[in-house]
Amino acid sequence: MSLGAWARSLKRDTHAVWLAARDPRTPWYAKALGLAVAAYALSPIDLIPDFIPVLGLLDDLLIVPAGLWLTLRLVPPEVMIANRAAAEAAADRPVSRVAGVVVILIWLGLAGAAGLWLFTPQA
Repeated sequence: MSLGAWARSLKRDTHAVWLAARDPRTPWYAKALGLAVAAYALSPIDLIPDFIPVLGLLDDLLIVPAGLWLTLRLVPPEVMIANRAAAEAAADRPVSRVAGVVVILIWLGLAGAAGLWLFTPQA
């Protein structure tokens, strides 16, 4: 499989997992993981920005594919077949703005914690 084909299959499977997480035939634990993985993958903002050398690309190359792989193992095959077909037919893929806000809140929380640690007088 070429790199381009692999990237297209990841995009399709991300959208299919997003759809499968809303399918009533999907078990709750697969829904929870599927929503988390798809929301992160579809977020307009990365938890680790891509401009950070090496680490910035690790989430795109390792975390998302690993999360998709695990989710695909938990979702019933007939549900994934139906949702892959729906994802292929869709004109555009969804964007998770909520996940983008969560990532921003995580960054703000980390910045606040670092500020407290740096500027708290040491005894």
